Amino acid sequence: MNLYGRLARPFSSVRLRLLAGLAVLLVTGLTASAAITGFLLEDFLDKRYENSLRVGAERLTDVIRQGPQTADAEQLAALLGPPQGVVAVDRDNTVLESTGSASAVAGELAELSATVPTGRIVTYDGDDEQHGLAAIRIPSPGLTIDRGTGEADVAPAALVLAIDTSVDDATTDALIGRQLALVGGALLLLLGLAVVVLRVGMRPLARMARTADAIAEGHLTERLPARRDGSEVDLLAEAVNRAFDAQARAEATVRSLAADTSHELRTPLSTISGWLDLHRQGGVSGPGLETAFEHIEDEVGRMRLLVEDLALLARLDAGRPVEQDDVDLTELAAGVVEDAQIIHPERAVTLEPAPPAPVTGDANRLQQVLRNLVGNAVQHTPARTAVLVRITSAGGDVQLCVIDDGPGIPPRDLPRVFERFWRAEASRSRAYGGSGLGLAIVEAIVHAHHGQVRVASEVGVGTTVTIRLPRAGREDKAVH
Repeated sequence: MNLYGRLARPFSSVRLRLLAGLAVLLVTGLTASAAITGFLLEDFLDKRYENSLRVGAERLTDVIRQGPQTADAEQLAALLGPPQGVVAVDRDNTVLESTGSASAVAGELAELSATVPTGRIVTYDGDDEQHGLAAIRIPSPGLTIDRGTGEADVAPAALVLAIDTSVDDATTDALIGRQLALVGGALLLLLGLAVVVLRVGMRPLARMARTADAIAEGHLTERLPARRDGSEVDLLAEAVNRAFDAQARAEATVRSLAADTSHELRTPLSTISGWLDLHRQGGVSGPGLETAFEHIEDEVGRMRLLVEDLALLARLDAGRPVEQDDVDLTELAAGVVEDAQIIHPERAVTLEPAPPAPVTGDANRLQQVLRNLVGNAVQHTPARTAVLVRITSAGGDVQLCVIDDGPGIPPRDLPRVFERFWRAEASRSRAYGGSGLGLAIVEAIVHAHHGQVRVASEVGVGTTVTIRLPRAGREDKAVH
């Protein structure tokens, strides 16, 4: 096995593929949950910053509107409260004073806030992660800032309120980091649980595999365990069991067919071999030699007929299509009944008057069906039994019945009448040269013509064999 095959084989495991799929789902779900949580938290904090800035701006605006005011930097810082700060600028956007969190980047905030309309919030992300700020500019007419002893008072044209966002940003980053760690831990835990659950859940499949191996080793009566609880595994087990049962029936049919065929061929072969041995030993001469040849010829004919019947069944079983010609079933039946009357003049074989019954199919095969049915009725019933052939219409089908008033077939034998080589009265059948394939051939030919065949019988009353074939010209020739 090459390297690719060695690597690919483990990944063909259903359990491994389920785990891989579950891992992908878990990673996707947990990561998406962490990302959504971080996004919502960041959005909440951003809105809180904006709200704090707007509230501070409104408070300062309200104070300034009351008239000329004088305040020092400490009063401004106290008015706004941490983590906010103030940058005071003149009309030229020069920084006059700064307090709190705005002091370190006062010039940058002054320039940034001047690029947007008054009252709009801007954000500043400096090179240093400690300087994440949000700011808003408001006009400050009439405001004077006392810068303390030794410093001249200034009258700013505007104030830039700023709030430090770096603390909460660090908190958000820490939260996301912890969530990712939790995602990893949860993934490992869930995968561990999944392994246990899959191991328990896959036990029925493992038992099925062991049973299948046992069947392959020759334990043909073994079947996959099924609890009949309607689960997918149970449905699979039942389906596989049905397949094994069908295979067992097919193998039994083949074995039975082989045994029956060998049995049927053994009798004529024994007869031929016996006459030949007798001839070699000098026991057959003169007129007896002609008699021996006649017996051998009869047995060869029986074998040829059996081989032809088996070959016909093999072709029909293979699903080979039959000829599709226009056939009048009434005309065929009339010819078969006439032949039976000539061959068996002592028997009452009649055809009930019937109109033409057009069907589509192989005339020779359908004639064989009629000959088999009439021949069975004549050969396997007492001499005074009457045989009637009746043809009628049944919906869109043509129905043909071969009816006799003979002794009938016992109910226990009815399910087996179409079995190959089966005989209700074996000795009588062989006496007439039958192979036990007559009704099996009838069933196969009728099915090949998309028809149906059934047998109804009552002991002491008689037997009726009914076939139904689609009438010629029907558009719904479904396979029954």
